[in-house]
Amino acid sequence: MKKKSVLILVFMVLIAVALNYVGFFGFNIAGYSYKGMFDEEKGIKKGIDLAGGSVISFEANADSPTEEQMNVVETIFNTRMTNAGYTEARISKNGTDKITVEIPALFNTQEAVDLLGSTAKLTFRDADGNVVLEGTDIKNAAHKYGRTSETSNAQDYVEVEFNTDAVSKFADATRKASTQSASGKNYISIYMDETEVSRPSVQQEINSSTCIISGGFTAERADMLANQIKSGALPFDLTLISQDTVGAELGSKALPTSLFAAGLGILVIMIFMVIMYRIPGLIADLSLAIYVGIIALVFGLTHVNLSLSGIAGIVLSIGMAVDANVIIFERMKEELRQGKTIKAGVDAGFSKAFSAILDSNITTIITCVVLYCSGIGTVTGFAITLGIGVVVSMLTAIVITKFLLKQLVRLNISNRKLFCA
Repeated sequence: MKKKSVLILVFMVLIAVALNYVGFFGFNIAGYSYKGMFDEEKGIKKGIDLAGGSVISFEANADSPTEEQMNVVETIFNTRMTNAGYTEARISKNGTDKITVEIPALFNTQEAVDLLGSTAKLTFRDADGNVVLEGTDIKNAAHKYGRTSETSNAQDYVEVEFNTDAVSKFADATRKASTQSASGKNYISIYMDETEVSRPSVQQEINSSTCIISGGFTAERADMLANQIKSGALPFDLTLISQDTVGAELGSKALPTSLFAAGLGILVIMIFMVIMYRIPGLIADLSLAIYVGIIALVFGLTHVNLSLSGIAGIVLSIGMAVDANVIIFERMKEELRQGKTIKAGVDAGFSKAFSAILDSNITTIITCVVLYCSGIGTVTGFAITLGIGVVVSMLTAIVITKFLLKQLVRLNISNRKLFCA
């Protein structure tokens, strides 16, 4: 039994080393090549603050465009950037008739112009994917607040107004959809390009020039949906006034310096864990090494957009991973001080700490979801890296650390001082 546990612990050390090597430096197996998370083609995507990129400016070709019209243009550009994978792109309005888009790590300015210049296509589709309405069928869409019926409470909703020719088409589609509630197909989906932005259910035929989309919207979400629906076509032509490339805002050494700081922080944390918790601290360090390897591999394979805020999310998630181990080990110390055996102390430490760890991580994940839904580039990057980090940290703290400690217990170490007591 002891020999088997020793072999397992050694094997986990090798796994930690292999994960970190593959995550950071890549591999080449059976013709499949992966060059690590920093590979320019298959690795992470750097934000404009770390890599530079293209800066494109447009001017509205219209007399006195309204703020609402400029918001529609901003929504279209934001949707196109997100769909193209540039979640770290920054879009800002300048004055009343200009808009600037900063696209990270894209240095072909003409490609950037082509990406932004094409008009987003809005479609309404039934459950079978058939297009029932297009952007040209929509006359207007507006975010409103009030009662949608005599029996309902006041709420945020979106009112959509159709062109004359679209009324009969939408009536046919909603009549068909309303009869398919049993099969779960009683809905009409709203798509921007090929991305579904909303899926309102249909309760009855709608044969009028307007319809209401409701469903527990916040004011921000209702306003965003209204803008997305209105953006089936640009409200006016845009004139390209400048296109340029810029270097990394924080300098070429920003990423290496940030990574060095993160690595130094991890090393200090590992030393602290060993000093405070002895052998369990070593186990926590091994779990943390596995965590870092998994994170590097996941970020590289999923092409995460990494900016300075994203790095902050990674470092914060590392802190949360160690925090979970601290909670577990403190519980273990309490149990061992009460005279329980090492095995009983380990089991009790995990069982009593589990609910606290689960609650704290779930609340963090909920926060990440809210931040991601904000749609702001740098905030989205922070939410993605922190969210992935928290999920992986739960895996390493609850599953891997527990597994490793159980193998350690089977070695029948009798010196209780080595287990925090």
